[in-house]
Amino acid sequence: MLKEGDRAPDFCLIGVNEEGEEAEFCLRDFRGSRLILYFYPKDNTPGCTTEACDFRDSMEILLGRGYRVVGVSPDSVASHRRFREKHGLNFPLLSDPDSAVAKAYGAYGEKKVCGRTTEGVIRSTFLIDEEGRVRKAWYRVKAKGHVAQILEELKI
Repeated sequence: MLKEGDRAPDFCLIGVNEEGEEAEFCLRDFRGSRLILYFYPKDNTPGCTTEACDFRDSMEILLGRGYRVVGVSPDSVASHRRFREKHGLNFPLLSDPDSAVAKAYGAYGEKKVCGRTTEGVIRSTFLIDEEGRVRKAWYRVKAKGHVAQILEELKI
Protein backbone atom coordinates (compact mmCIF):
# COMPACT_ATOMS: atom_id res chain seq x y z
CA MET A 1 0.00 0.00 0.00
CA LEU A 2 1.18 3.47 -0.87
CA LYS A 3 1.55 6.12 1.78
CA GLU A 4 2.04 9.87 1.93
CA GLY A 5 5.27 10.95 0.26
CA ASP A 6 5.70 7.83 -1.89
CA ARG A 7 6.34 8.34 -5.57
CA ALA A 8 3.17 7.43 -7.47
CA PRO A 9 3.81 4.40 -9.71
CA ASP A 10 4.15 5.43 -13.33
CA PHE A 11 1.74 4.04 -15.90
CA CYS A 12 0.46 4.43 -19.44
CA LEU A 13 -3.09 3.24 -20.20
CA ILE A 14 -5.58 3.63 -23.01
CA GLY A 15 -8.86 5.28 -22.15
CA VAL A 16 -11.44 7.86 -23.16
CA ASN A 17 -10.85 11.56 -22.69
CA GLU A 18 -13.34 14.25 -21.66
CA GLU A 19 -14.76 14.28 -25.21
CA GLY A 20 -15.17 10.50 -25.34
CA GLU A 21 -12.27 9.98 -27.74
CA GLU A 22 -9.79 7.15 -27.29
CA ALA A 23 -6.35 8.28 -26.17
CA GLU A 24 -3.30 7.12 -24.25
CA PHE A 25 -2.77 8.62 -20.81
CA CYS A 26 0.44 8.40 -18.82
CA LEU A 27 1.04 9.63 -15.29
CA ARG A 28 3.78 11.91 -16.63
CA ASP A 29 1.11 13.74 -18.70
CA PHE A 30 -0.24 15.12 -15.42
CA ARG A 31 3.07 16.47 -14.08
CA GLY A 32 2.59 20.04 -12.96
CA SER A 33 -1.06 19.33 -12.09
CA ARG A 34 -2.67 17.98 -8.97
CA LEU A 35 -4.36 14.68 -9.73
CA ILE A 36 -7.12 12.69 -8.08
CA LEU A 37 -6.61 9.15 -9.36
CA TYR A 38 -9.34 6.77 -8.35
CA PHE A 39 -9.78 3.05 -8.92
CA TYR A 40 -13.23 1.51 -9.12
CA PRO A 41 -14.44 -2.03 -9.83
CA LYS A 42 -16.94 -1.78 -12.72
CA ASP A 43 -18.71 0.66 -15.02
CA ASN A 44 -22.48 1.11 -14.65
CA THR A 45 -22.79 -0.57 -11.26
CA PRO A 46 -24.63 1.31 -8.49
CA GLY A 47 -21.65 2.26 -6.30
CA CYS A 48 -19.34 3.07 -9.19
CA THR A 49 -22.02 5.21 -10.85
CA THR A 50 -22.64 7.10 -7.59
CA GLU A 51 -18.93 7.82 -7.16
CA ALA A 52 -18.39 8.84 -10.80
CA CYS A 53 -21.42 11.16 -10.78
CA ASP A 54 -20.24 12.75 -7.52
CA PHE A 55 -16.88 13.50 -9.18
CA ARG A 56 -18.72 14.85 -12.23
CA ASP A 57 -20.86 17.13 -10.07
CA SER A 58 -17.81 18.43 -8.16
CA MET A 59 -15.60 18.93 -11.21
CA GLU A 60 -15.91 22.72 -11.41
CA ILE A 61 -14.79 23.08 -7.78
CA LEU A 62 -11.94 20.59 -8.19
CA LEU A 63 -10.67 22.16 -11.42
CA GLY A 64 -10.90 25.59 -9.80
CA ARG A 65 -8.52 24.33 -7.11
CA GLY A 66 -6.11 22.86 -9.67
CA TYR A 67 -7.17 19.20 -9.39
CA ARG A 68 -7.77 16.90 -12.35
CA VAL A 69 -9.70 13.65 -11.93
CA VAL A 70 -9.00 10.32 -13.64
CA GLY A 71 -10.91 7.07 -13.07
CA VAL A 72 -9.41 3.62 -13.66
CA SER A 73 -11.12 0.23 -13.87
CA PRO A 74 -10.58 -3.07 -15.68
CA ASP A 75 -13.43 -2.29 -18.11
CA SER A 76 -12.78 -1.86 -21.83
CA VAL A 77 -12.49 1.49 -23.58
CA ALA A 78 -15.86 0.78 -25.26
CA SER A 79 -17.47 0.21 -21.86
CA HIS A 80 -15.91 3.43 -20.55
CA ARG A 81 -17.25 5.33 -23.55
CA ARG A 82 -20.80 4.06 -22.90
CA PHE A 83 -20.49 4.81 -19.15
CA ARG A 84 -19.21 8.31 -19.86
CA GLU A 85 -21.97 9.06 -22.36
CA LYS A 86 -24.77 7.61 -20.24
CA HIS A 87 -23.86 9.71 -17.20
CA GLY A 88 -22.29 12.80 -18.82
CA LEU A 89 -18.93 12.19 -17.15
CA ASN A 90 -16.45 15.01 -17.66
CA PHE A 91 -13.10 13.37 -16.88
CA PRO A 92 -10.96 10.60 -18.40
CA LEU A 93 -11.68 6.93 -17.74
CA LEU A 94 -8.77 4.54 -18.26
CA SER A 95 -8.81 0.83 -19.02
CA ASP A 96 -6.58 -1.39 -16.85
CA PRO A 97 -7.68 -4.81 -18.19
CA ASP A 98 -5.11 -6.90 -16.33
CA SER A 99 -5.32 -4.67 -13.21
CA ALA A 100 -1.53 -4.17 -13.34
CA VAL A 101 -1.82 -0.48 -12.44
CA ALA A 102 -4.36 -1.19 -9.68
CA LYS A 103 -1.93 -3.76 -8.27
CA ALA A 104 0.96 -1.26 -8.40
CA TYR A 105 -1.13 1.17 -6.34
CA GLY A 106 -2.28 -1.52 -3.89
CA ALA A 107 -5.85 -1.14 -5.16
CA TYR A 108 -6.30 -4.81 -6.00
CA GLY A 109 -6.68 -7.82 -3.77
CA GLU A 110 -9.00 -9.85 -1.61
CA LYS A 111 -12.35 -8.29 -0.71
CA LYS A 112 -15.85 -9.24 0.37
CA VAL A 113 -18.71 -8.80 -2.10
CA CYS A 114 -22.20 -9.74 -0.95
CA GLY A 115 -20.71 -11.89 1.82
CA ARG A 116 -18.38 -13.76 -0.55
CA THR A 117 -14.62 -13.42 -0.52
CA THR A 118 -13.32 -12.61 -3.97
CA GLU A 119 -10.33 -10.93 -5.61
CA GLY A 120 -10.57 -7.74 -7.59
CA VAL A 121 -10.22 -3.97 -7.68
CA ILE A 122 -10.50 -2.37 -4.26
CA ARG A 123 -12.18 1.05 -4.44
CA SER A 124 -9.26 3.41 -3.71
CA THR A 125 -8.33 7.04 -4.31
CA PHE A 126 -4.99 8.84 -4.46
CA LEU A 127 -4.17 12.53 -4.33
CA ILE A 128 -1.01 13.01 -6.38
CA ASP A 129 0.87 16.31 -6.31
CA GLU A 130 2.53 18.24 -9.13
CA GLU A 131 5.77 16.30 -8.62
CA GLY A 132 4.14 12.87 -8.86
CA ARG A 133 4.12 12.13 -5.13
CA VAL A 134 1.22 10.64 -3.20
CA ARG A 135 -0.19 13.23 -0.82
CA LYS A 136 -3.08 11.12 0.45
CA ALA A 137 -4.25 7.54 -0.13
CA TRP A 138 -7.67 6.15 0.72
CA TYR A 139 -8.22 2.40 0.52
CA ARG A 140 -11.49 0.44 0.74
CA VAL A 141 -13.62 3.56 0.49
CA LYS A 142 -17.39 3.66 0.39
CA ALA A 143 -18.67 5.13 -2.88
CA LYS A 144 -21.42 7.22 -1.31
CA GLY A 145 -19.96 10.29 0.35
CA HIS A 146 -16.36 9.67 -0.71
CA VAL A 147 -16.09 12.75 -2.93
CA ALA A 148 -17.43 14.86 -0.04
CA GLN A 149 -14.68 13.31 2.11
CA ILE A 150 -12.07 14.36 -0.48
CA LEU A 151 -13.47 17.89 -0.62
CA GLU A 152 -13.29 18.06 3.17
CA GLU A 153 -9.68 16.85 3.12
CA LEU A 154 -8.86 19.53 0.55
CA LYS A 155 -10.76 22.12 2.60
CA ILE A 156 -12.97 22.98 -0.36
